[in-house]
Amino acid sequence: MTVTASSDPCPCCSGKAYLECCQPWHSGQPAPTPEALMRSRYAAFVLRNPDYLLATWHPDTRPGELELEHSPDWASLQILDASEQGARGRVHFRAVYRAGTGWGYLEEVSDFARVDDCWYYVAGETSEGSLKPGRNEPCPCGSGRKYKACCLKG
Repeated sequence: MTVTASSDPCPCCSGKAYLECCQPWHSGQPAPTPEALMRSRYAAFVLRNPDYLLATWHPDTRPGELELEHSPDWASLQILDASEQGARGRVHFRAVYRAGTGWGYLEEVSDFARVDDCWYYVAGETSEGSLKPGRNEPCPCGSGRKYKACCLKG
């Protein structure tokens, strides 16, 4: 996905325009909550922005470099739970991606820490699997249409 205009939908699936959602965080403003940071990091994966991902990774767990050329074709994000308590935060999410002709998902419970009024991704517990949507289920691409009327056709 390429965001070509600030009025385009945000890749994080919030339903807001990119300008009103993740663009401020990608432009250098600190995300106000762990959920906002998680959404902006997902959008950075979609947009292939490793610099942002590294900048928002806690220094204690940050890798030296990050390659995104073999990253999946991310399709949608669902936040299952989000919380913060003091300088700690946690976000449970499911990200769906295209896997060849099918669908896969990455589910993670991510830990965040606030340092000097900035939230950072620390680490997460992940699981992955494949999705086999039924014809009448919502399409995994996040369009809001039924699978049979969306990606199953193509």
